[in-house]
Amino acid sequence: MRITTIAAAKHFEREIQGIATDKSISHRAAMFALLANGRCEVSGYLMGEDTLHTLNIARTLGLQVEQNGDTLTLTPPQAGIQEPSCVLDCGNAGTGMRLYAGLLSGVKGHFVLSGDVYLNARPMRRVIEPLNNIGARIWGRENNAYAPLSIMGSTLQPFYYKSHIASAQVKSAMILASLHTHGVSRFYEPTLSRNHTENMLSGMGVDISTKECADGGYEVEINAQDKKLESFHIHIPADPSSAFYFAVAACVVGAKVVLKNVLLNKTRIEAFKVLESMGAKIAYIHQSATYEEVGDIEVQGGALRAIKVSEKIAWLIDEIPALSVCFAVAKGYSEVRNAKELRVKESDRIYAVVSNLRAMGIECEEFEDGFGVHGGELKKARINSFGDHRIAMSFAIAGLSCGVEIEDSGCIDVSFPNFLELLSHITNVTNYGEKV
Repeated sequence: MRITTIAAAKHFEREIQGIATDKSISHRAAMFALLANGRCEVSGYLMGEDTLHTLNIARTLGLQVEQNGDTLTLTPPQAGIQEPSCVLDCGNAGTGMRLYAGLLSGVKGHFVLSGDVYLNARPMRRVIEPLNNIGARIWGRENNAYAPLSIMGSTLQPFYYKSHIASAQVKSAMILASLHTHGVSRFYEPTLSRNHTENMLSGMGVDISTKECADGGYEVEINAQDKKLESFHIHIPADPSSAFYFAVAACVVGAKVVLKNVLLNKTRIEAFKVLESMGAKIAYIHQSATYEEVGDIEVQGGALRAIKVSEKIAWLIDEIPALSVCFAVAKGYSEVRNAKELRVKESDRIYAVVSNLRAMGIECEEFEDGFGVHGGELKKARINSFGDHRIAMSFAIAGLSCGVEIEDSGCIDVSFPNFLELLSHITNVTNYGEKV
């Protein structure tokens, strides 16, 4: 088990380049290339453990992968997706498992998806049930609750599905399944979740559109056609969820950072908007737009005020652990609600956040759907990452205030392999032991 010690940092001003590229788009680039009518080129593919598992699965399914420097050339199998002779290992990637379940549900063959001990404990009924309702044949452990998943490709029917949660993974699984149908399918969600699947598939020629409904929800309509999708050339920008850790660092230390070449999709920068509401000075400098808006984000830290967050949770669910660090140093009482989804991430992130903040001397309250934090002074402590990359990185940033020791920090490599290297430009970082 790797243990990482983070020293307290002084004021700094830095441009931060080389932030891990976007995890969500990387997953989708590898998968969607399987459906393309020709070679695709992807520069900046995230070489993290999660996305490498997704790429390796695509390779097992017949995708040819050639790497030249920072660019991957992805050539889809001419005869279509191939039935594998082995279990498809998703590692820790919930996105990989859930999206592949939708993509493979209408492909002839037998496919088994499994993952590590953490992924195989995460809920899968939320994708199995709606997929089986449209003709898929998917079985999971404990009455379809958990992975491993066994999929027998079958004939799928167009659908109208009303989801009770805003989940980009559920939505994407259903959209990918709809591509195997003949006709119009519709997917409804109560609030708009990440829309990278819709953006990328639209760019590949899929007839797909999204509209806001009278009740405030959103409906995606897909008119499936039996054809190969258009190939793509894409440069993947920095992941805003990864960039956000350094925005929090600026707020904790009272520093200034410029985060370079970051994805600016509105469903991905809500956490930065929350920081603005707390008193941070943030500017967005738009640079380009192909599939997505991309640009730089300037963050000037300073005194923060408390805030209560209960809306657009789907847009900032991954950043809430890092936001909790801002709550800890803000003046007053902050609160997150309507975030029960945090209970079923790589760890129970509500419990993990509360227990670690308490270890660092911060008074907290734990709710079923969130937590409350009384702003105070962070104190040096030893932190349990719970094997969760976002918990480990969030509390590494907290350590910039007072110093911290992170247990099982190897999980960081899942999504941001060079996180500690970038952090070492700000303060002293020391690793002990090896990742298991």
